[in-house]
Amino acid sequence: MPYFYNKLNQKIAYKFFKGKSPGIIFIHGLNSNMQGTKALSIEKYAKKRGISFLKFDCRGHGKSQGNFNDFTISDWKNDLLNMIDITKGPQILIGSSMGGWLMFLVAKLRKPKICGLIGLAAAPDFTKPLFKELPIKNRNQIKQYGITQIKKGQYKYVFSKNFFIDGNKNAILKRKLNITIPIILIHGLKDKEVKPQLTNTIAKKISGKNIQIRFLKNSDHSLSKKNDLKIINNAISNILNLI
Repeated sequence: MPYFYNKLNQKIAYKFFKGKSPGIIFIHGLNSNMQGTKALSIEKYAKKRGISFLKFDCRGHGKSQGNFNDFTISDWKNDLLNMIDITKGPQILIGSSMGGWLMFLVAKLRKPKICGLIGLAAAPDFTKPLFKELPIKNRNQIKQYGITQIKKGQYKYVFSKNFFIDGNKNAILKRKLNITIPIILIHGLKDKEVKPQLTNTIAKKISGKNIQIRFLKNSDHSLSKKNDLKIINNAISNILNLI
């Protein structure tokens, strides 16, 4: 497993293979990693077509360095920027859940290199509703101790006060998103983690006209069923045909 060492000498695990441009970069979601079903399916798609592909674990996730609760959206945004900077040529970003937030954050920072975006249940600004949904007990723990632990679905999370403060600083839906490259947003209507309506909100904030939305009636947040993966691959092909 290759590692990238950032300016703090912290290691970020990644997998990369060379191929045709534009390349594909996959960004996983919160508490996930680059070994998920979607990442493996997209990797297979890219390899079959000889397209450059990169996936990585944000710090505090998977095989990358650090504890989850020591990092914030800004840190993971910087991880993505580092990954973009080690690639050559234009890139299509595919962001899952939190990864969708990160891809929108970097789209304007690396504008010359980003030629398309695909959001998979993209969840920008999720820290604000997440904090509101926390039980009073956990909110009080954050205010008093600066940290709390919660169980959400099958996962346990440790959230710091700084995580929420930083998330709010990185909010993108307060203003128009000046993005004109092709964008496809995919969301399952049975998603219980991120409300499908958020995808409509994102689309309305984007200034460009080249945007498609695909709601999948029987799909949940994971978007990992066989049919979901086919639709994701189809979206990549659509983006490639548009650029």
